[in-house]
Amino acid sequence: MRYVLAAFVLLVCLVVGLAGFRGESSRRPPIEIFPDMDRQAKLRPMEPNRFFTNGNSSQPQVPGTVARAKALAGSDRPVLPFEDHPVNTGRTVGTTNYVESMQVTVTMDLLKRGRERYQISCVPCHGAQGDGNGVVKKFGFAAIADLHQERVVKMSEGQMYRTIVHGNNEGKGLMAGYGANIEVGDRWAIVAYVRALQRSRLGSPEEVPSAASSKGGN
Repeated sequence: MRYVLAAFVLLVCLVVGLAGFRGESSRRPPIEIFPDMDRQAKLRPMEPNRFFTNGNSSQPQVPGTVARAKALAGSDRPVLPFEDHPVNTGRTVGTTNYVESMQVTVTMDLLKRGRERYQISCVPCHGAQGDGNGVVKKFGFAAIADLHQERVVKMSEGQMYRTIVHGNNEGKGLMAGYGANIEVGDRWAIVAYVRALQRSRLGSPEEVPSAASSKGGN
């Protein structure tokens, strides 16, 4: 046993002697077993570079470059994927306040897309009618939200958007987030379709445009 202890002590001394203590300052370069890309063969933006004829490291985009930013219908400009913008976050910039209305233009094509995405990602739990009677209820998951509940109807579009991304109660509730599975434009499309589902059940006859009602042709 004492030989094991002696070997352990020697090993500790060897490690400390080579690597030092955590947080210790030293002028000696660290021992790197895995460099972790600390030094990369790269150039910083606008740094001089004699490789290119114009002498700059930053070069114009080549023809046919695909932009990372995407202009969604109704957004004021192309938005980068991780930019702090209401289209991405569902919140007013610089605050934790949900935006009150849709951040994209609602069209029939958007509603059709929302219906398609809803049927893929939402129907198993919330059901085709949004009443919480999806197939998972048959397997014992009874606490599925009815999207026609007053609590859900009163949600702002921004809060509904964030529920899709992070889950209910910002990820602290029963529903998990679908941000990794549903892209930004489709999230807003689902929000628009859920509003259409709610209006189809909770709307009044007076809200139906005369041209679309059964009396419109009379």
